[in-house]
Parts: sequence; structure tokens; C-alpha cells
Amino acid sequence: MLNKFDKLKKILKQKGEKMEKNGDELLLQDDSLITTKTDLRGFITYANFDFIQFSGFSEDELLGSNHNIVRHPDMPRVIFKILWQCIKGGREINAFVKNKNKQGYFYWVYANITPSFGHNGEIIGYYSVRRKPNRAAIPFIDNVYRDLRNVEREAKEQGKHDMVESEKVLAKTLLDLKMDHEVFFITLQKEGKV
Repeated sequence: MLNKFDKLKKILKQKGEKMEKNGDELLLQDDSLITTKTDLRGFITYANFDFIQFSGFSEDELLGSNHNIVRHPDMPRVIFKILWQCIKGGREINAFVKNKNKQGYFYWVYANITPSFGHNGEIIGYYSVRRKPNRAAIPFIDNVYRDLRNVEREAKEQGKHDMVESEKVLAKTLLDLKMDHEVFFITLQKEGKV
């Protein structure tokens, strides 16, 4: 009987692709370029082969599904709050994101998400391109995200607004580093550290 990764490898082998993993983590290759488009509410309207490959879902399962179909529970909610604030405001954002595929594996990406504009300048959807993250940055960002998740969990337990509390912690972290979130994520990707 094949385990879930072997089933995925078998499917990809039939398509002439290969996928590497480290434990439960799927590793993006240098030439991986995961691309999706969504509508204004985050429902997938386009998914390229790399996204289908890493997500483990079929194209039919992905199209029309909310992009959070691959959201990993380790991701702090505040990161998506900031993401949505940026793109709804007409600005692009870069961020490290940990995703979870259909088979239960996870994979880290360095994401660039931008709004798509119509002829009259109105936002008509969103476009996201993800690539291999700087591996040296993953332990650091994983710890930052863990701290933010813990703040969110503790805030909920105390009857406080979880994202407000984690946003305060993130703001203090960035203030201590003398960076905004844009410089923070770009520096981590470029340098592997801050």
C-alpha cells in the first residue's frame, strides 16, 4: 500500500515532474513558480501547474475554492489581516507563508501578492506568485509566527481580540528592528536574516 507521499510522487512521475521533501515538508525548487489568480473574495480563478503540484489538489478542486484551502494552521491570522489590508488598498505585499497541501504536507513559500486593476483603475482581483523562500530565513520567521500564534491563542482564552493583540506584538517587533513589514519580509528573503 502506498503512503500519501508515494501516491503524490506516482502522480507527478506520470507527468514527468519530481518533488523533494524533508520529513513532512515539501521543498520548492529554484525554478518553482507557484501562480494563482483570485476574485475579490479570494476564490481561485486560475491555478498553474506548480500550484496544483504542491497543493495536491486537482485543478477542478481548486478552481472556485477559496485560496485558504491551502492555509496552514501554523500561520498567524494577523499576517493575513495585513495582507488583505495591503491588497485591498491597491498595494502589493511580500510575505513568507506556510501552506498545507491536501495530503497533509506543508511547504513554505515567499509570496508576492498584487491587486489586478480594471480599465477604470478599480481592483478586479488578485494575482499571487510564490517562489522558493530563502531557507536561512525559515527558522527565524517560524519563531516569529509561533510567537504571534501564541499571542492570538492567549488573547482568545482571555476574551480579548486575538488579531489586535498579535498586531501589537508584530508592531513592537518591527519597531525594535526599525523596519516596516515590507522591508522586514524583503530583507529576510534577500539576506536570510534581519
